[in-house]
Amino acid sequence: MSASVTVADPLDSQPPPDRPAYATGMLLDARDFLDEQTYHRERLARALMQVAGSGTLAGLRVWHQTAIASGEATRPEEIRVDPGLAVDRLGRLIELPRPACLGLPRWWEAEMARDGGDSLRQAAYGNLARFISARAASGLNLPERAVVADVFIGFYACPRGLTPAFAQGPFDALNAVSTSRVRDAYELRMYLRPGLDDGFSGLPLPAGSVAIPGETAAEAAAREAAMGDPGADPAAHRAALQDSVLYGYTPRGEGGSIDEGAGALAPSAEHPLGADTSSIFLARVLIPVESGNPPIRNAQAVLIDNYSRRFLPGVAMLARWNGY
Repeated sequence: MSASVTVADPLDSQPPPDRPAYATGMLLDARDFLDEQTYHRERLARALMQVAGSGTLAGLRVWHQTAIASGEATRPEEIRVDPGLAVDRLGRLIELPRPACLGLPRWWEAEMARDGGDSLRQAAYGNLARFISARAASGLNLPERAVVADVFIGFYACPRGLTPAFAQGPFDALNAVSTSRVRDAYELRMYLRPGLDDGFSGLPLPAGSVAIPGETAAEAAAREAAMGDPGADPAAHRAALQDSVLYGYTPRGEGGSIDEGAGALAPSAEHPLGADTSSIFLARVLIPVESGNPPIRNAQAVLIDNYSRRFLPGVAMLARWNGY
């Protein structure tokens, strides 16, 4: 879905948690009601972000659909995304209520036209196991060379339901209208990933990863191993969990500017230049190509790595996994 018309979401500016206060006889306007909505939305989003983090809650599997001929018509090749639910980096829920798709030939042609294929050339790599999850690397028959692109889903607020309203500004129109509803919607985008190398895969960090002041890389690795190993020494496991909680507070802005009313999220490792920094990484797409400038697609199948994203399993799912 490409949201051609959107409305600004107050949560994008990371508003300070000011709760409106009312008194009998106070004059109210639309801003007061908007501020009250924003306060409650921001508090719920902060709680969800701290409890669950950002990532995939359920669904949102990305897969490749080859072109399908049906009679005289041909359904174009697509990157498809199943319905699902995610939490973005501001704690907002993003729901994809039905399957969605990205037309791969049209996307490829647009990237080719943008700079003559130079970006496609920069995003083409060999030794592809460096840039995907271990699970995908062991289960996929990797091509010798492929263009690497990433699929993201972001939150969009779309205006709906125009209704008569007083004209705003220096106007005296009697037929003015205003949006009466806003729908929480989504946008899917796929970005090329130039600039990857052995030291930078451009993939998300694991969900719940925290940086502890003064901790060395070896200590961080040991703590992460203890957290992820159910058979680890109980004392080490408990200590790792306690440290992760003590240092796990996520400030408003996740490291970006948190000036009151003007905060901006700093990009995470997975965000390419120009991407919405609140959006969520879903999958890495490998498009096999021949060498050349610009690269030319070959007949090998497009491969999808769904396992490098951040997964946020629900409590019921964890309980079942642990035998409860």
